Amino acid sequence: MPYAKFDYSLDYKNLNLREQPELYRTGIGEQGVLLVEPYKSEILPFWRFKTPEIAKESSAKIYKLFLEYKKEKDFVGMDMARKFLQMGYTRSRRYANHKSGKKYDGPVPDDKKGQSGAHGREQLPRIEDAVKAESAAIFYEVWQKAKNDKTYQKMLKEHKESNRIMT
Repeated sequence: MPYAKFDYSLDYKNLNLREQPELYRTGIGEQGVLLVEPYKSEILPFWRFKTPEIAKESSAKIYKLFLEYKKEKDFVGMDMARKFLQMGYTRSRRYANHKSGKKYDGPVPDDKKGQSGAHGREQLPRIEDAVKAESAAIFYEVWQKAKNDKTYQKMLKEHKESNRIMT
């Protein structure tokens, strides 16, 4: 049986998923990372990766929040912290590979806005930025620590099992 996908139809601006965690769906990767409150507002101010020093401080603070959510048995908070750590890695890698942060040449077609992918555009050449690559490595290590946390893995499995799509 497939698992429930991230539900983009919910009114996230008016939802507090700490109060209604049953509405949360993990989705894939970083889906919903900039939507789910109050976690977005709690974690986003600390999310930075411009230099390795900033990335180290940022990832440590976000991991500390992960541990606080774990102590509170707050799976949604743990998953959101994990998503911000993952996004720290992926965005740092994006800037490590493309100084402008843009992977593709030209604008996203109007009918494809909000979707990832090339959509017929050429990929820009990769030029490695060692500073951003180091930031990415810092976030990657902390992301993996959170992702592989035994309590997180147990709660993730339980959450996914409780949100299976019954067919």
